[in-house]
Amino acid sequence: MDNLEPKNDRRNFLRASTLLGAGLFIPKVNFASSGTFSANDNIHEFGKREGYTDQVSILISMMDWMRFVIIRDTRGISQEQLDFLLDENSNTIGAMLMHLAATERYYQIDTFTGIPKNKLGFGVEEDVWSAASNLGDSGRRVFKDKPLSFYLDKLNEVREFSKKELKNRDDSWLMESTEFFGNQPTNNYCKWFHVVEHESNHNGQIRYIKGRAA
Repeated sequence: MDNLEPKNDRRNFLRASTLLGAGLFIPKVNFASSGTFSANDNIHEFGKREGYTDQVSILISMMDWMRFVIIRDTRGISQEQLDFLLDENSNTIGAMLMHLAATERYYQIDTFTGIPKNKLGFGVEEDVWSAASNLGDSGRRVFKDKPLSFYLDKLNEVREFSKKELKNRDDSWLMESTEFFGNQPTNNYCKWFHVVEHESNHNGQIRYIKGRAA
């Protein structure tokens, strides 16, 4: 009996993993409306990307994969779900999507030196970007009654600029450090990985709120 239990546990784990994977991963997707992915993208194969150095390619792979998940999980979302508040202190899905764009914009300004904020407005005033960065009361006030396309367009505009600029950077640039997180040496790779994991963190919130608003 003792020898059978690990096998049964492993079998149950594999079965659960298969079911979970079926819900999380889609091998071929066409999100043409987002301007980001097409059916032939090798989204699940991290590696070399045309026009980028080796390590920058890995970063781009991670950025693309996480953005793929964000777009997938907001696809078809209703206006009610976009603007839904769990309570008076929470953030809407729409505000969080704009927050993701604002976070990436912040790291553009921080790491792509010499580019002022007014060159990275993407058609949005600075007080709107401030609301997106800080969320809270200002985010709840500004980000409502806006269609999903508004948020996806801004996410895409910001991302396209990032990818254009990263084509001009190499692996040595990724490893350049400044004092940043906790006043500790922090390289550009870590900063841009934070952009990826930040989207992962908020995607969990987006999926939860979407379910509660349904």
